[in-house]
Amino acid sequence: MRVALFAGLVALAAAASQPQQPPRYTGVVSEAFGSCIFNQHEGSPLQVDLGYDIYKGRLDRNRNHNIFQGIRFAQAPVGKLRWQAPQPPLINRTAVIDASFFSKQCPQSPGASLDLAVTDNGEGSEDCLFLNVWTPSNATSGPLPVLVWFHGGGYGLGNGRNDPGPLISTSGNRFVVVTTQYRLGAFGFLASDEVHRRGVVNAGLLDQEAALRWVQKYIHHFNGDPDQVTIFGESAGAGSVMLLDVAYGGTLGTSLFRGSIAASPYLPMQYGYRDWIPSQAYYAFASAAGCYNHEPYGHKQSTTIFDCLVKAKTSTLMNASADVSQAGLFGTWAFLPTTDGAFLQDIPSRLLLQGKVNGLNALVGNNANEGWAFTPSIIFNNSDLVSWLHRTFPLFSNNDIARVLNHYPPEDNSTAFESPPYNTSHDRAALIFGEATFVCPSYWLAEAYANSEQMQSFKYQFSPVPALHGNDVAAYFSTPGTAPNSADLQEAFQSLIGNFVINSNPSIANKVANGVSAGNNATANPASTWPPFSSWAPLQIDLNTTCDGLGVTRVPFGYGAPFFYCDGPGVKNNITLTNAYTTVRGRGARCEFWRAMGDRVPG
Repeated sequence: MRVALFAGLVALAAAASQPQQPPRYTGVVSEAFGSCIFNQHEGSPLQVDLGYDIYKGRLDRNRNHNIFQGIRFAQAPVGKLRWQAPQPPLINRTAVIDASFFSKQCPQSPGASLDLAVTDNGEGSEDCLFLNVWTPSNATSGPLPVLVWFHGGGYGLGNGRNDPGPLISTSGNRFVVVTTQYRLGAFGFLASDEVHRRGVVNAGLLDQEAALRWVQKYIHHFNGDPDQVTIFGESAGAGSVMLLDVAYGGTLGTSLFRGSIAASPYLPMQYGYRDWIPSQAYYAFASAAGCYNHEPYGHKQSTTIFDCLVKAKTSTLMNASADVSQAGLFGTWAFLPTTDGAFLQDIPSRLLLQGKVNGLNALVGNNANEGWAFTPSIIFNNSDLVSWLHRTFPLFSNNDIARVLNHYPPEDNSTAFESPPYNTSHDRAALIFGEATFVCPSYWLAEAYANSEQMQSFKYQFSPVPALHGNDVAAYFSTPGTAPNSADLQEAFQSLIGNFVINSNPSIANKVANGVSAGNNATANPASTWPPFSSWAPLQIDLNTTCDGLGVTRVPFGYGAPFFYCDGPGVKNNITLTNAYTTVRGRGARCEFWRAMGDRVPG
């Protein structure tokens, strides 16, 4: 049952001469293909001419949104373009392209304990570098701010098919949304010395950069303002936002975006591209694909591995990627971002500490119970916990493990519904994994924007029980009133995201923060005057709901999880202002511990 929950949350919820590589993506169609005319067809708001392609979208009359799905932003990364930087689309003006349905998703690569076999007939396709645009059809002015969404899924799963319609509508149709796809698993994050010499590592991140450059070049055709772009993601999508924030050592400024929203930023261990662990994943992948005969590196055979992989069938590589990831630790992926010296010049924790970030403003959050779904259920005692720690943090010494346990002593707070209990070895493991992988990175990201006169950040925690990793996605991508979140909380959450996109400040009206269930009263609510985050005043808004009293029903969460969510007319918003450093028995000190361990937990 844990596997089912894990899968559900993640779905919503990583000596030869240098050959000439394709040029870095600029978002501009090559002049070799002729001059381009960029205009929207007069009198046809659903038909957009991008120069290289002409697209016809569809109208959502209920929400007044023009929707364009399956817009190509890069060439298909197949054949010689496998593991190469994304290239601008080729010109194809032979017909108007129907943009009323999504493109195929990128090949999927599940994490450990997730079973997925794939074939040529699978739904995934390497030709997957497409994005989607939602733009208000009833806008009376413009250009409008733009929100770009990156999906989560551990850098191995997911697609760009989230529906941002409710989010746009809640904010009065005052911004444009772009959702995009990027290469996943081994297709997007294969790393080794040979990959770096013959192609690129972090291809998936370069796809995201290419999508943002497309936005800069073309979003004005959809009434979007390229100077008011905010990037947004959850889990690995939020991790992507964080990596884009530190991309190229923070030298991009506001050239691609001004604002960042990171919900539960996923920060797995980020090794160097030719370190032992990513290199072993490369050879395991090559072996599973039939491209490696286990000769040592430098042998004649090893120099042809890359060529063999480039020529291999998609289904062969999909299964090889899945096989390698599934052989790892529970809740982890084998193919993840690596430090490459260019896009990622160091581990994020160090870059963030140095304030080397792009953009100007950040809204950063975490869920109250991030780690439970990623923690194996077989941790019953302290011995199991120690063994799990050694497997999860392979560079830790026995002394390091002792320090971890000292920071995470058992404590029974099982009567507090606002946060899970930490009285068992499994509970402690869940807290350790959740903080090291999701929560503390959110703190470091908020701090990076807080300690500059030109920048600012805002921090929140999403706490409605069970507040598992990924539970928040339904709050901002569903019509208010959709379980397991209350309508009031969904409206408040969607409103604060919209306000940040539009105004660079997430503060919302008192009536919205208090909610309909409270009579839309205008009693002062801390979310109406949201204080910026700072290291000397580390304040965050806690987004929670009441879970007792009349009119409240506790509904089993499902997926075999020992949790419930609260439903019914008695559920009311409970939004408070808290100290992010002192909450949960002094979380700030533990996050400083994890940052200090950066050499042994490279992230």
